[in-house]
Amino acid sequence: MATPKIPSTAGQLHYRTSETQHLRTMQTNDGNASEWMEKRTVAKQQTKQGLTCHLLTASLIGAFGSSFLYGYNLSVVNAPTVYIKRFCNESWIKHYGTALEAKSLTLLWSIIVSISAIGGLFGAFIVTFLLNRLGRKGTLLLNNGFAILAALLMSLSETADSFELLIVGRFVIGVSGGISLSALPMYLVEISQKHIRGALGQITAVFICVGVFTGQIMGLPEILGKEFGWPILFGLNAVPALVQLAVLPFLPESPRYLLLEKNEVSKAREAFQVFLGKEDVAEEMEEVLSERRVQSEVHVASVLELLQNRSVRWQLITTVVAMSCYQLCGLNAIWYYTSSIFAKAGLRKDQIPYITLSTGAIEVVSSILSSLTIERLGRKTLLIGGFCLMTFFFGLLTISLNLQERVHGMSYLSVLSILGVIASFCMGPGGIPFVLTSEMFDQSCRSSAFMIGGTVMWLSNFLVGLLFPFIQSGLGAFCFLLFAVICLLGSLYLYIVLPETKNKTFAQIYQEFAKINKVVKNDIEHEVEQSLPMTIMVKDKANRDPGTVGNIA
Repeated sequence: MATPKIPSTAGQLHYRTSETQHLRTMQTNDGNASEWMEKRTVAKQQTKQGLTCHLLTASLIGAFGSSFLYGYNLSVVNAPTVYIKRFCNESWIKHYGTALEAKSLTLLWSIIVSISAIGGLFGAFIVTFLLNRLGRKGTLLLNNGFAILAALLMSLSETADSFELLIVGRFVIGVSGGISLSALPMYLVEISQKHIRGALGQITAVFICVGVFTGQIMGLPEILGKEFGWPILFGLNAVPALVQLAVLPFLPESPRYLLLEKNEVSKAREAFQVFLGKEDVAEEMEEVLSERRVQSEVHVASVLELLQNRSVRWQLITTVVAMSCYQLCGLNAIWYYTSSIFAKAGLRKDQIPYITLSTGAIEVVSSILSSLTIERLGRKTLLIGGFCLMTFFFGLLTISLNLQERVHGMSYLSVLSILGVIASFCMGPGGIPFVLTSEMFDQSCRSSAFMIGGTVMWLSNFLVGLLFPFIQSGLGAFCFLLFAVICLLGSLYLYIVLPETKNKTFAQIYQEFAKINKVVKNDIEHEVEQSLPMTIMVKDKANRDPGTVGNIA
């Protein structure tokens, strides 16, 4: 893997000298460092931006063409199941002259559904190469090609009378999901300020839920949930991709990628100015440069180098735990039981598809609430709280499922438990693992970390799809106790190991983990001082000795 150009020491000194000259000028004009710092603080508060127009556009368009498609393809295959199976059987007869047996047809359908997880795994394997070569925005743009290709393959499979095209299309859309769930969180986190980084990162989860809900709505019998409609359902995958292709090229690349990996200082400054909606981005530029000083050099680490790096050992373990719990926490099992539980609660069969929409609506509302509260409550609180609530509702669901045949009203408790599990998942575990993976690693390790996390996530996804039918047949309703244990163990680990990352720079988060990674104490103290933006160091020195401000280099 090629190593990006490392900015020269002279370039860093020039930037530092310019900042120093600015500080000296301010001190000369005001004559009082304390007064200057007070004005600087007021100015900082006035220019502390929230979601600017360009930042909001990049977030919404990026998520619509990426995580929305992942969520949409999770649910869109459910409604037309009967019609797709019929098509596969008829296509098989035309190709091979005999009809498929029931078991063979079920196996073929399982391949169609689960092949996307294999595609996602492949996408996770190649995403590091793409991110390092093309950048965050470039990778998202390229990924639209996979989505459009998949839409064409799946929508034309009936016209071509080829179920093989449907299988290939599902694989390709899985590749798109594997790439987007790594590239999108990185792009969103790297273009935002630290005080809105978590909220912006949660847009990934919000649009996954919106995609699931949209797939449920479009699959209703009154819309496209009919025999003629399933190719159109799959063809709609091209719409978000085309929208992203039309808009995203006019937005900047990640300024962190431009500055740290491409050494394009002017483009990085312009990107910050566009995204943050202000001319003075010296503090943001200094924060990025502080990350360089902590790293000592900007060398994009390979996966093997990341695995061997002791300074990111616990970040990597935490990513593996969070991503595996994301898939192994039992939400897929909930979808398996939903229809049968609603039926036992006394709902008519023709009502169940519409009642199931409530689960999608709860997903959307819960994920939005999470994005609105993450900067107040913090990542750790929402993530651990979500897993703990899932543990509680899984226990409640196990009790109600085993008693609903004997105790009147238990079916309704089962329904409430299902809704509780879904809401708890979307409030924390549904999106925060992606935010944490972006925050816990510096620029040199982030892309490889997402490759490892994505690989774990898609492998876990595949294992759940493969093993859950056997677990369910062996344990019955008690299978939810297994998921409750996984959620509980995950929350215990995160409580012990994970520091709160809310409103911290990447360099400060690195130092939090440096303590448990057992980096030499002297190195930590030196790097903590170096990792602070210059304005913070100036303020500290001004409080101790206002007369020294003009001499800071």
